[in-house]
Amino acid sequence: MGTGASSIAGPDGEGGYRPGLEDLPEACVACVLLHLDPPEICRVARLNRAFRGAASADFVWESKLPSNYGYLLEKLAQEEDGGGHQRRRRAKRLGKKEIYASLCHPNPFDGGTKMFWLEKYKGGICMSISSKALSITGIDDRRYWNYVPTEESRFHTVAYLQQIWWFEVDGEIEFSFPAGVYSLFFRLHLGRVSKRLGRRICNPEHIHGWDIKPVCFQLSTSSGQQTRTQCFLDGPGNWIHYPVGEFMVENSDVLTKIKFSMTQIDCTHTKGGLCVDSVLIFPSGVRPEKVFVHDR
Repeated sequence: MGTGASSIAGPDGEGGYRPGLEDLPEACVACVLLHLDPPEICRVARLNRAFRGAASADFVWESKLPSNYGYLLEKLAQEEDGGGHQRRRRAKRLGKKEIYASLCHPNPFDGGTKMFWLEKYKGGICMSISSKALSITGIDDRRYWNYVPTEESRFHTVAYLQQIWWFEVDGEIEFSFPAGVYSLFFRLHLGRVSKRLGRRICNPEHIHGWDIKPVCFQLSTSSGQQTRTQCFLDGPGNWIHYPVGEFMVENSDVLTKIKFSMTQIDCTHTKGGLCVDSVLIFPSGVRPEKVFVHDR
């Protein structure tokens, strides 16, 4: 016992040895890491071997995963045509840290028209729903609408409105969201964006009608929650995330069905010059502007 004590004596002790962070047991370090956000865990893993080992512990990362991460993995497995069993087997071999990392990447589903990913700090679900997954009045008539390729969308395509009298965009999603409060947004842009000689150019040619009457945004859920708001569309040349409202999920084991829409059906005037990119669902308090770093 005396020998053990002398081996950890301070700088003035006979042993000449001062204990450091590397002497902490990995189990103790892992218990501390439980209280950190995932990016913080990755940073402290660089300190030494003990922290690096603890930062890979399954029980640390399982505490960061949403409670329904099994459903999320199953959702991804269904996207692989005939390869679902193979993906499930691979997921079983992965550690919880690797599963967390894979879920933080945008994961497409429903034929690539939707995608979800984990918000890396708190592990909440974020979702993006393409314009091609929405029901848009007149979308099949090229006199009114066109799908336009662009690098400014996660889906590489937006729906562009030239001119129409009756404007209505509807959508719905049924998904197992982790319990919490979520916000829903429409990602819109006034003016058609293109590039010329490497420079971003916004063509305002067809922009009209949005300052006469406001657009109505609506949201409802299978649990009976409803919200409705109105606003004028503005800010040509910029992608703007228009908030529709919030909804609460109490049970992550139950599928939540969400219906949403934006309309401007006053037929006394036409409106046009609008890009509809997607509908976004984020954990409450997370702003999509912070995530979509490619927004201009």
